[in-house]
Amino acid sequence: MSALEIWLAVAQFATLALALGLLHRPLGDYIARTFTSSKNLRVERGFYRLIGVAPDSEQSWGAYLRGVLAFSVIGVLLVYLIQRLQAVLPYSLGFTAVPEGLSFNTAISFVTNTNWQSYSPDVTMGYTVQLIGLAVQNFVSAAVGISMPCPTSASSCCSCAGIRPSIRRCARP
Repeated sequence: MSALEIWLAVAQFATLALALGLLHRPLGDYIARTFTSSKNLRVERGFYRLIGVAPDSEQSWGAYLRGVLAFSVIGVLLVYLIQRLQAVLPYSLGFTAVPEGLSFNTAISFVTNTNWQSYSPDVTMGYTVQLIGLAVQNFVSAAVGISMPCPTSASSCCSCAGIRPSIRRCARP
């Protein structure tokens, strides 16, 4: 590495550290308000009305489990279909459909956020499959993961689904 490359790497790291240092407090406060607030934004209220959800009612673990499983199954089916229909999608780069087994394996791995790949994406998948199927699933699967409860002890949870009930339980006299 040349001196310029080393300097650029150090500058990049310093810029990232500075940005994180400046943003951690406001973003942390925003996330804390989001998870602990009983107020809903206008967009949220409209969405709740649209899907028929009462935002102030509790959800049983069974209903929550069914919702997460249904969301994940739909994700697997959509990623699988996008890969199988690759040949007719725009920006497929002339690639044929991804084989059935590989499509299913890839869909499952991206929905479960393991992202295991037994292929070279550059010679197997076009831009549409990579962006609409896989990249979107990287964010969506992480959102499902953060919404799932994962008790670390009897009194604490490490995710959003565990935060609100824990706060309610701790706030009660």
